[in-house]
Amino acid sequence: MGELPLLRWSAPGPYDVAFSTRLGGVSEAPYDTLNLGRLTDDAPELVAENRRRLCLAVGADPDALRFGRQVHGAVVRRARGQGRPGDGLWTDAPGEPLLVFTADCLPVALVRANGERPAVAAVHVGWRGLLAGVVEAATAALGGSRLAAVIGPGIGPCCYAVGDEVAGPFRRRFGASVLRDGKLDLWSAAERALGDAGVADVARLDLCTACDETRFFSHRRDGARTGRQGLIAYVA
Repeated sequence: MGELPLLRWSAPGPYDVAFSTRLGGVSEAPYDTLNLGRLTDDAPELVAENRRRLCLAVGADPDALRFGRQVHGAVVRRARGQGRPGDGLWTDAPGEPLLVFTADCLPVALVRANGERPAVAAVHVGWRGLLAGVVEAATAALGGSRLAAVIGPGIGPCCYAVGDEVAGPFRRRFGASVLRDGKLDLWSAAERALGDAGVADVARLDLCTACDETRFFSHRRDGARTGRQGLIAYVA
């Protein structure tokens, strides 16, 4: 097994935070190769091996992996097992890896950076969840004081065409500048939501999943038969 090509964030504290690409796994087309999503038509044993590889690549225990069943809502739960509905998880238990799945929505990690007990949250942020308050729920779960965050790969303002049913609420919530020529800047909207929730330190990767077919899965580009990359994060 070769080294996985991961995108890492140097978080302020004892954390390991990384974003996967579609490279380095065992799945076959159209899920090639590091598909982390089991709610696809990919073979479950291949998805399990991909998740195991990801955990090992960041030094985490695959048996301790925690993830939810994402529903495009605003629920952020303390990590407890696997598969409970919700779009965010948080933990302050060292060595407990959290995983969220994306294929255009934004993977967002938040950490406590105030010197108190370390804690990390991993959040799946789509347009519905962002408007519903998933970012605010994540910051509240971590306590709100001196948090840092990173916004990972997701569909960019170059590719995210939206209709009036999405553009209108975003214009009212975040201002007209998050929309340009009928396309939504979800990156900037998420950054503003984080800032409004009190997160002063926000990093952005600004990598568009729809543009970069070599490195990322994209539901908007490829349709329903596509895989999922992910964000994995834990307190080291």
